[in-house]
Amino acid sequence: MKLGVIGGLGPMATAYFMELIVNMTDVQNDQEHLEMIIFNCPSIPDRTKYILGKSNENPVEAMALIGKQLAELGADYISIPCITAHYFYNDLARLIDVPVVDAVTETANHLKELGVKKVGILATDGTLAGGLFQGRLSTVGIDYIIPSNCAQRGVMKIIYDDIKAGRPVDIALFNQISKGLRDSGAEIIILGCTELSLIKRDFSIGAGYIDVMEVLAKASILYCHRPLKKQYYSLISN
Repeated sequence: MKLGVIGGLGPMATAYFMELIVNMTDVQNDQEHLEMIIFNCPSIPDRTKYILGKSNENPVEAMALIGKQLAELGADYISIPCITAHYFYNDLARLIDVPVVDAVTETANHLKELGVKKVGILATDGTLAGGLFQGRLSTVGIDYIIPSNCAQRGVMKIIYDDIKAGRPVDIALFNQISKGLRDSGAEIIILGCTELSLIKRDFSIGAGYIDVMEVLAKASILYCHRPLKKQYYSLISN
């Protein structure tokens, strides 16, 4: 089977997603790895700006066009390594002729399976405003906390001013925001933006995080009938 990837949202996150797929698949040689078709299209309009009404450029048409091209090229499933883009999941699933992996639902289900009761959510303004995680978590009976307005400005600074701009991450700020969520009762913190996944990759952030990019990679591997390494059955950091 083949996995199609609508990429470039942002480019570094797409590169890391491919790395995760390779590292998480339990294979013995090159030929056993999952085939991927990746369209790296950073020109797709900003998702958060559109969701918040700060832009009139709807990204759905561009993403759907790429999804259709991936399907024509033989993709059996499509993944989008951009969590904010999942705000448009229903439209994309309707417009694209092959299944689109739903990273948000997969995350909520995984947390439910592991018996988690309360989580903190780190994500873009667009993802929070769209209620993506809040709605799915409530459906499976998991309580949630989001950052204060001040802390959320810090989250956006880390995502846009640091990671997307190619600058060093303010890890002290990240740790401060995380502590605030834990002090409010969060058992686990969701890294609900693909840029935040890069913090987990590059820093020792400790236990009690779940990276939605890893959830997306795991689901993509399993849906495409490839074996998953045992250490990725549970995706909560320890």
